[in-house]
Amino acid sequence: MEAMITVSDLSLTIKKAEILKHINVEFERGKIHGLIGRNGSGKTMLMKCICGFVHPTAGEVTVAGKRIGKDRDFPDSIGIIIETPGFIPYYSGYRNLKLLASLNNKIGEEQIKESMVRVGLDPKLKLPVRKYSLGMRQRLGLAQAIMEDPDLLVLDEPMNGLDKEGVADMRQYLLGLKEQGKTILIASHTSGDIDVLCDTVNEMDKGVMSNIK
Repeated sequence: MEAMITVSDLSLTIKKAEILKHINVEFERGKIHGLIGRNGSGKTMLMKCICGFVHPTAGEVTVAGKRIGKDRDFPDSIGIIIETPGFIPYYSGYRNLKLLASLNNKIGEEQIKESMVRVGLDPKLKLPVRKYSLGMRQRLGLAQAIMEDPDLLVLDEPMNGLDKEGVADMRQYLLGLKEQGKTILIASHTSGDIDVLCDTVNEMDKGVMSNIK
Protein backbone atom coordinates (compact mmCIF):
# COMPACT_ATOMS: atom_id res chain seq x y z
CA MET A 1 0.00 0.00 0.00
CA GLU A 2 1.26 3.47 -0.89
CA ALA A 3 2.20 5.90 1.89
CA MET A 4 0.17 9.11 2.14
CA ILE A 5 2.56 10.58 4.75
CA THR A 6 6.26 9.79 5.15
CA VAL A 7 8.17 11.32 8.07
CA SER A 8 11.95 10.89 7.71
CA ASP A 9 14.37 11.45 10.62
CA LEU A 10 12.32 14.43 11.81
CA SER A 11 13.63 16.46 14.75
CA LEU A 12 12.40 19.73 16.21
CA THR A 13 14.17 21.93 18.74
CA ILE A 14 12.54 25.09 20.10
CA LYS A 15 14.52 27.33 22.48
CA LYS A 16 17.00 24.51 23.20
CA ALA A 17 14.17 22.11 24.12
CA GLU A 18 14.00 18.94 22.01
CA ILE A 19 10.32 18.62 21.10
CA LEU A 20 10.64 15.83 18.48
CA LYS A 21 13.52 13.36 18.28
CA HIS A 22 14.36 11.51 15.05
CA ILE A 23 10.81 10.52 14.09
CA ASN A 24 10.57 7.95 11.28
CA VAL A 25 7.09 6.75 10.30
CA GLU A 26 4.89 6.05 7.28
CA PHE A 27 1.11 6.42 7.27
CA GLU A 28 -0.57 4.44 4.49
CA ARG A 29 -3.39 5.76 2.32
CA GLY A 30 -6.94 4.73 3.08
CA LYS A 31 -6.39 3.94 6.76
CA ILE A 32 -7.02 5.59 10.14
CA HIS A 33 -3.79 6.13 12.06
CA GLY A 34 -3.83 6.88 15.79
CA LEU A 35 -1.40 8.96 17.84
CA ILE A 36 -1.50 8.58 21.61
CA GLY A 37 0.54 10.17 24.38
CA ARG A 38 0.24 12.58 27.26
CA ASN A 39 0.03 16.36 26.87
CA GLY A 40 3.45 17.69 25.91
CA SER A 41 4.54 14.36 24.39
CA GLY A 42 4.95 15.87 20.90
CA LYS A 43 1.73 14.68 19.18
CA THR A 44 0.44 18.13 18.28
CA MET A 45 3.86 19.39 17.13
CA LEU A 46 4.25 16.38 14.85
CA MET A 47 0.83 17.13 13.36
CA LYS A 48 1.83 20.78 12.87
CA CYS A 49 4.99 19.67 11.03
CA ILE A 50 2.93 17.38 8.78
CA CYS A 51 0.54 20.25 8.00
CA GLY A 52 3.38 22.69 7.25
CA PHE A 53 2.56 25.00 10.17
CA VAL A 54 5.92 24.34 11.87
CA HIS A 55 9.23 23.73 10.08
CA PRO A 56 11.37 20.95 11.57
CA THR A 57 14.95 21.56 12.66
CA ALA A 58 16.06 18.46 10.72
CA GLY A 59 14.52 15.74 8.56
CA GLU A 60 11.51 16.07 6.28
CA VAL A 61 7.83 15.33 5.77
CA THR A 62 6.41 14.12 2.46
CA VAL A 63 2.65 14.17 1.88
CA ALA A 64 1.23 12.58 -1.29
CA GLY A 65 4.69 12.61 -2.83
CA LYS A 66 5.36 16.32 -2.17
CA ARG A 67 7.97 17.49 0.36
CA ILE A 68 6.41 19.96 2.78
CA GLY A 69 8.37 23.22 2.98
CA LYS A 70 10.15 22.43 -0.34
CA ASP A 71 7.72 21.29 -3.05
CA ARG A 72 4.71 22.68 -1.18
CA ASP A 73 4.27 25.05 1.78
CA PHE A 74 1.23 23.04 2.88
CA PRO A 75 -0.19 19.69 1.75
CA ASP A 76 -2.78 19.73 -1.04
CA SER A 77 -6.23 18.36 -0.23
CA ILE A 78 -6.05 18.35 3.57
CA GLY A 79 -8.62 19.01 6.32
CA ILE A 80 -7.29 19.98 9.74
CA ILE A 81 -8.42 20.30 13.35
CA ILE A 82 -5.47 21.27 15.55
CA GLU A 83 -6.17 22.85 18.94
CA THR A 84 -9.32 24.99 19.16
CA PRO A 85 -10.53 25.91 15.67
CA GLY A 86 -10.55 29.70 15.30
CA PHE A 87 -13.84 31.22 14.15
CA ILE A 88 -15.18 34.78 14.07
CA PRO A 89 -17.25 34.80 17.30
CA TYR A 90 -20.07 37.11 16.19
CA TYR A 91 -20.74 35.28 12.88
CA SER A 92 -22.98 32.22 12.60
CA GLY A 93 -21.42 28.83 11.92
CA TYR A 94 -22.58 28.88 8.30
CA ARG A 95 -21.25 32.40 7.70
CA ASN A 96 -17.86 31.38 9.15
CA LEU A 97 -17.63 28.37 6.83
CA LYS A 98 -18.74 30.43 3.82
CA LEU A 99 -15.97 32.93 4.52
CA LEU A 100 -13.36 30.14 4.84
CA ALA A 101 -14.63 28.44 1.66
CA SER A 102 -14.19 31.69 -0.28
CA LEU A 103 -10.41 31.52 0.30
CA ASN A 104 -9.99 28.51 -2.01
CA ASN A 105 -13.19 28.97 -4.00
CA LYS A 106 -13.47 25.20 -4.55
CA ILE A 107 -16.99 24.65 -3.22
CA GLY A 108 -20.39 26.35 -3.17
CA GLU A 109 -23.15 26.87 -0.63
CA GLU A 110 -24.60 23.37 -1.05
CA GLN A 111 -21.35 21.64 -0.05
CA ILE A 112 -20.99 23.94 2.98
CA LYS A 113 -24.55 23.18 4.14
CA GLU A 114 -24.06 19.47 3.49
CA SER A 115 -20.87 19.36 5.60
CA MET A 116 -22.73 21.01 8.51
CA VAL A 117 -25.64 18.57 8.30
CA ARG A 118 -23.22 15.62 8.16
CA VAL A 119 -21.73 16.58 11.54
CA GLY A 120 -25.12 17.31 13.13
CA LEU A 121 -25.36 21.11 12.80
CA ASP A 122 -28.21 23.17 11.31
CA PRO A 123 -26.89 25.50 8.56
CA LYS A 124 -29.91 27.80 9.13
CA LEU A 125 -29.04 28.38 12.80
CA LYS A 126 -28.40 32.11 13.25
CA LEU A 127 -26.72 31.70 16.66
CA PRO A 128 -23.28 33.39 16.73
CA VAL A 129 -20.36 31.01 17.29
CA ARG A 130 -19.51 32.69 20.62
CA LYS A 131 -22.76 31.21 21.99
CA TYR A 132 -21.93 27.69 20.76
CA SER A 133 -21.21 24.94 23.28
CA LEU A 134 -17.77 23.26 23.16
CA GLY A 135 -19.35 20.28 21.38
CA MET A 136 -20.98 22.51 18.75
CA ARG A 137 -17.66 24.29 18.12
CA GLN A 138 -15.99 20.93 17.70
CA ARG A 139 -18.63 19.85 15.18
CA LEU A 140 -18.18 23.13 13.30
CA GLY A 141 -14.41 22.51 13.25
CA LEU A 142 -15.00 19.09 11.72
CA ALA A 143 -17.44 20.55 9.16
CA GLN A 144 -14.71 23.02 8.17
CA ALA A 145 -12.17 20.17 7.90
CA ILE A 146 -14.36 18.00 5.63
CA MET A 147 -16.24 20.56 3.54
CA GLU A 148 -13.78 20.57 0.60
CA ASP A 149 -13.74 16.74 0.51
CA PRO A 150 -9.99 16.41 1.25
CA ASP A 151 -8.00 13.18 0.76
CA LEU A 152 -6.27 13.60 4.13
CA LEU A 153 -7.67 14.58 7.54
CA VAL A 154 -5.39 15.53 10.45
CA LEU A 155 -7.50 15.64 13.61
CA ASP A 156 -6.14 16.55 17.05
CA GLU A 157 -8.65 15.44 19.73
CA PRO A 158 -11.70 15.75 17.42
CA MET A 159 -14.10 14.24 20.01
CA ASN A 160 -13.32 16.94 22.59
CA GLY A 161 -16.52 18.26 24.17
CA LEU A 162 -18.86 15.87 22.34
CA ASP A 163 -21.50 13.96 24.31
CA LYS A 164 -21.78 10.16 24.14
CA GLU A 165 -24.15 10.28 21.16
CA GLY A 166 -21.93 12.80 19.38
CA VAL A 167 -18.87 10.60 19.86
CA ALA A 168 -20.72 7.57 18.46
CA ASP A 169 -21.90 9.62 15.44
CA MET A 170 -18.40 10.96 14.80
CA ARG A 171 -16.80 7.52 14.99
CA GLN A 172 -19.28 6.17 12.44
CA TYR A 173 -18.69 9.17 10.23
CA LEU A 174 -14.88 8.76 10.31
CA LEU A 175 -15.16 5.04 9.57
CA GLY A 176 -17.37 5.95 6.60
CA LEU A 177 -14.68 8.34 5.31
CA LYS A 178 -12.13 5.52 5.56
CA GLU A 179 -14.45 3.35 3.44
CA GLN A 180 -14.32 6.12 0.81
CA GLY A 181 -10.51 5.80 0.73
CA LYS A 182 -9.68 8.83 2.88
CA THR A 183 -6.56 8.83 5.06
CA ILE A 184 -7.06 10.02 8.65
CA LEU A 185 -4.45 10.84 11.29
CA ILE A 186 -6.09 11.22 14.69
CA ALA A 187 -4.70 12.08 18.13
CA SER A 188 -6.89 11.09 21.06
CA HIS A 189 -6.68 10.66 24.81
CA THR A 190 -9.58 8.21 24.68
CA SER A 191 -8.67 4.53 24.31
CA GLY A 192 -12.18 3.85 22.94
CA ASP A 193 -11.60 6.12 19.94
CA ILE A 194 -8.26 4.46 19.23
CA ASP A 195 -9.60 0.90 19.64
CA VAL A 196 -12.68 1.44 17.48
CA LEU A 197 -11.14 3.59 14.75
CA CYS A 198 -7.46 2.94 14.24
CA ASP A 199 -5.65 0.55 11.91
CA THR A 200 -2.26 1.63 13.29
CA VAL A 201 -1.32 3.21 16.63
CA ASN A 202 1.89 5.04 17.52
CA GLU A 203 2.71 6.42 20.95
CA MET A 204 4.58 9.67 21.57
CA ASP A 205 6.56 10.13 24.78
CA LYS A 206 8.92 13.07 25.33
CA GLY A 207 9.32 13.54 21.58
CA VAL A 208 10.10 9.89 20.83
CA MET A 209 7.72 7.72 18.81
CA SER A 210 7.12 4.00 19.30
CA ASN A 211 4.77 1.70 17.37
CA ILE A 212 1.99 0.02 19.37
CA LYS A 213 -0.17 -1.52 16.61
